[in-house]
Amino acid sequence: MSILTETAETFLHEYLNNASPTGFESEGQKRWIEYIRPFVDEIGLDTYGTAYGVINPGKDYRVVIEGHADEISWFVNYISDSGYLYVVRNGGSDHTIAPSKRVNIHGDKGIVRGVFGWPAIHTRRGDDAKLQPKLENIFIDIGAKDKEEVLEMGVHVGSVITYPDELEVMNDRYYCGRALDNRLGGFCIAQVARLLREREIELPYSLYIVNSVQEEVGLRGAQMITDRIKPQVAIVTDVTHDTTTPMLDKKKVGDVQAGKGPSVTTAPAVHNKLLQLIIDAAKKNDIDFQREASSRATGTDTDAFAYSNGGVASALISLPLKYMHTTVEMAAKSDVEGVIELILQTLLSIEDGMSFNYFEV
Repeated sequence: MSILTETAETFLHEYLNNASPTGFESEGQKRWIEYIRPFVDEIGLDTYGTAYGVINPGKDYRVVIEGHADEISWFVNYISDSGYLYVVRNGGSDHTIAPSKRVNIHGDKGIVRGVFGWPAIHTRRGDDAKLQPKLENIFIDIGAKDKEEVLEMGVHVGSVITYPDELEVMNDRYYCGRALDNRLGGFCIAQVARLLREREIELPYSLYIVNSVQEEVGLRGAQMITDRIKPQVAIVTDVTHDTTTPMLDKKKVGDVQAGKGPSVTTAPAVHNKLLQLIIDAAKKNDIDFQREASSRATGTDTDAFAYSNGGVASALISLPLKYMHTTVEMAAKSDVEGVIELILQTLLSIEDGMSFNYFEV
């Protein structure tokens, strides 16, 4: 049975095309919950909006598979007297790609359309020819004549700003759009839940399918939800860099390529026994995979799960991604299928009560 069915891809387009900025993930989470509801036994939601489904609830042994739901965005930080908006980041938004981008400003009266303006090339002469986008000089124009009109339109300091770019498929092989980081992760774990139900697989433990909030500002949603669930095992999926992108140095960023399978990471937070279990599952089921290493921290929710509750055996399965934190992120469809199947096969290798101690004393 195909993993990327027409129904699954319809959900993916609806899910990705919906704005879900950090701290404001509710609309995306509602869609995600409704999609997984037929495949799980219980649904849960924490105070800040992390959503999860549970398969085979009530067991003492609890395993988590996790992605994060939020996308990078901006906040209105200052409104000039002449009606221009200046911004601060909400997550790791890249100021260098902002000029000439269209935006949606989520105001009190609904979405207000705007653009990141930029001085025309004709006007940038002499020292001005060296002008580069900086956080302090990028600005948004919503067609307002002054600050009073901006406020009348329902836009104020603190209004969140997202990009409207939608998902498309390029050359029948690549998903391309904004927020693939990391709603593709949320999509992948939802498909794992679906396949477990369709393949009538019974697990000997409780499985929590977790879509965390606020990863982009410091792994905050994962920190909260792991304290609630208190799992013994956590398998996190996020994106990683396709390092074949021009201008990247593989000696510094590693060797990972979109289309060659999911990547598994060696890092202090990644439990070696769980990592080996994942690698064994890949080899046993002929799933292509790649390897990378992270110094000190993975920078993903893996770190939050690993160092919680006195230590949780955690590992990271990553989806290679081009142009991360832009509006044209690209991921190979074959890699998405690989991530889904690798998570699923790893779950089948985990036994009820399995110990991940490195040795017995």
